[in-house]
Amino acid sequence: MTEPVGFTRRATFGLVAGAFALGLAGPAAAEVDFAGKTIEWIIPFSAGGGSDTWARFNAPLLSKYLPGNPVVVVVNEPGGGSTKGTNLFAARAEPDGLMILGTSGSTQFPYLLGDPRVRYEYKDWKIAMAGPTGGVVYTTPSLGLKGPEDIGKLKDKDLVYASQGATSLDLVPLLGFRLMGMKVQHVFGFKGRGDGRLAFERGEVNIDYQTSSAYLKNVQPLVDAGQAVPLFSWGVLNEAGEVVRDPTFPDLPSFVEAYETMTGAAPSGPDYDAYFAFFTAGFPAQKMVFLPKGTPDDIVEAYQKAFEDMKADPDYQANAEAVLGSYGQVTGALAQALFEKGTTITPELRSSVATMLGAEYGVKLGEE
Repeated sequence: MTEPVGFTRRATFGLVAGAFALGLAGPAAAEVDFAGKTIEWIIPFSAGGGSDTWARFNAPLLSKYLPGNPVVVVVNEPGGGSTKGTNLFAARAEPDGLMILGTSGSTQFPYLLGDPRVRYEYKDWKIAMAGPTGGVVYTTPSLGLKGPEDIGKLKDKDLVYASQGATSLDLVPLLGFRLMGMKVQHVFGFKGRGDGRLAFERGEVNIDYQTSSAYLKNVQPLVDAGQAVPLFSWGVLNEAGEVVRDPTFPDLPSFVEAYETMTGAAPSGPDYDAYFAFFTAGFPAQKMVFLPKGTPDDIVEAYQKAFEDMKADPDYQANAEAVLGSYGQVTGALAQALFEKGTTITPELRSSVATMLGAEYGVKLGEE
């Protein structure tokens, strides 16, 4: 099998091979100094989810390597499928490096779909770092499943899923479950994946997914205690652009394998094309850190260098895989390539997904 590169430290998603040749950002200009400052890292999700876990792991190390060692504080601003906090950043952030934004696929998707709640323009911002990730779907043992091999038993089950909204990153499970033919009621309005997990723990929903960092921290203990059953990971992309197993969860089937177990055939057709487009935008380019419009290049370079230096830190190297999974965080030209991939979609796919959401879920895009 070709080595999966979509999420590994060696490369990312086979994007723009020449990106490496362009190199990483150069040293930060000497005059950039955040000594005595506090930097707000806006996370537009509730505490306890994958984005929050990712930011809180990175924040102390970012503080260590930014010039002047400022205090980096994670600020949760959930709501609106992540549009509330992102709109706040777009409106308030000054180009002085003292406020940064951590986005997720849940922030990308409303933008891609033309959600009227979006008051931000990705192309205005400057990327400091991109962090690919994965995710795992799991269910409750009360449904009679013992492992991934039993996924076929879900065919006739009534499933309930706690969703942030149809235009959030939860669009990936919505499209995936629909493609598999599962009967899933999507309960919209949860403020983050952490809230969805808590609903699962309370027994209010019976199927859930968490991004890798949140799964490793919060769901693996449930699995170990016999309170959750992992089904499959979304998978990663290899160099040929094929979905293969996620290296963080090598014992779990990928979505494609799970689909084949469920249906007896490989996924194909327009519905799979739509799923694949949002999976690609949502996971290889899942986590990104941005500085606002107009931020001077020397400040952007200071952040990029800090993230690069962070990756060489012994504490980061010792703990990153256990917290974040086997995914490399990247800067420079490769981060820019991921940024562009994660915020671009063809008009045809946008239209087909928007039409489906309106017809099947009553989701009206383009209207207040």
